[in-house]
Amino acid sequence: MRTVLPLSFALLVTGAPAAAGLPEPVRAMIDAAIATGDVRKVNTVVEIAKATNPDEAAAIDALQATFRAEQAELAAKRKEEEQRKIRRAGLFQRWKGKGELGGFRSTGNTDTLGLTGALALDRKGIDWRHKVNARVDYQRNGTRTTREKYYAAYEPRYDIRDGMFAYGLAQFERDRFQGFDGRYALSGGLGATIVDTKDLDLSVKAGPALRVTESTDGTSDTRLAGLLGLDFDWRITDRLKLTQSTNAVTETGGTAVAIIDSRSTTLNLVTGIEAKVSDHLSTRFSYAVDYDSNPPAGKVNTDSISRFSFVYGF
Repeated sequence: MRTVLPLSFALLVTGAPAAAGLPEPVRAMIDAAIATGDVRKVNTVVEIAKATNPDEAAAIDALQATFRAEQAELAAKRKEEEQRKIRRAGLFQRWKGKGELGGFRSTGNTDTLGLTGALALDRKGIDWRHKVNARVDYQRNGTRTTREKYYAAYEPRYDIRDGMFAYGLAQFERDRFQGFDGRYALSGGLGATIVDTKDLDLSVKAGPALRVTESTDGTSDTRLAGLLGLDFDWRITDRLKLTQSTNAVTETGGTAVAIIDSRSTTLNLVTGIEAKVSDHLSTRFSYAVDYDSNPPAGKVNTDSISRFSFVYGF
């Protein structure tokens, strides 16, 4: 429930003299809109009132200005209280996330149907943001495993200023059917938020990386790399969202030729669309492409996975 005492007092001090000449029905209509606290509703009512009572435009503007001042004060208090809660929160508090469970179809090094599961956690602070992601794709045919892929990543992010951030990334992958028992990546760099609106988010990031690959043939390879990333979310409607996540890592032949001599490029591209079923439950269809320009011997360079799953937000 909104506190109306400060507004009433403010109207007496600033708005009442100017609004004294307003017809009573017009004044009552504006007061009723202000009592809801709905900015859009107030703007609409004020627009109608000014159109039908042009001689009272100044008085109507005074009422609207008082309402806007009160809203700004309330917003500042809410922001201050929210920041106080963030500073007091413990390490395991203020996390939001979603769990995902469904099925998949893969093509490339394997052509199978199987089960997929994922977990995504997100914690936003004043300057810091922490993201944790994990995914498993698995299928077993009798006594034989025909698909087994694991992925986990932790990404802290620090807001330097509006629109610019620094990031870190620790990532692990395992996919024996693509030829590696483990692939580890560490990266850090800078990013920029290009679009940040109610309906659209777009950010990019880039930085150096170190990657270690443990192949299924027992060999291990450590290389310097460069990482490029893109995250895109488009909330088409209140219940429909399009997502796009891209990470490209370009490996080089070593520190001496880190920029000049490119050895291999891997690309992970995921496009998804989510349809909201209820406040917490959504359905999601996604299409992922894993590309490696220099795969192990006997492996193809492109894998694709189509997933359909149920997503529960918490």
